Amino acid sequence: MLVAMVWRSKPTRPYQTRDPRITSTMMSAVKNKDGKAELVLRKALYSRGYRYRLHDRRLLGRPDIVFRRKRVAIFVDGDFWHGRALIDEGIEGLSRGLRTERSAWWIEKITKTLERDNKVTTELGKQGWLVLRFWESDVLADLESALCRIESLLR
Repeated sequence: MLVAMVWRSKPTRPYQTRDPRITSTMMSAVKNKDGKAELVLRKALYSRGYRYRLHDRRLLGRPDIVFRRKRVAIFVDGDFWHGRALIDEGIEGLSRGLRTERSAWWIEKITKTLERDNKVTTELGKQGWLVLRFWESDVLADLESALCRIESLLR
């Protein structure tokens, strides 16, 4: 017996504007540290015997993982918040992923975040720090590669 399968995409809901107070509440609930990728990386480093500081307030940008003696600062950047689509695909790529009437506002916000990230990396470099930045999706997809990069710098 032959059975025909029909694949249907999930119907998309039309965009409805939301009260800005609700959006603000939702955005304030987004974590800025201890994300899944960061935790996975930290646990792997710890299990290999590395000891580090977390979110050192003495350093610009408060790196996620800090090796003070080696002067290595590590950031695990969220793909959306830190503009991976903007870097990889430009404004058009980022715009495709935004389902909002305020896409111009989001593009400006993410662009400013990228500029801040670059400034933090440059300033820490001027202070003698080696800065590593990883995308969260890369850490989750290939943890071993991230660990190898970090370990090669710490040796």
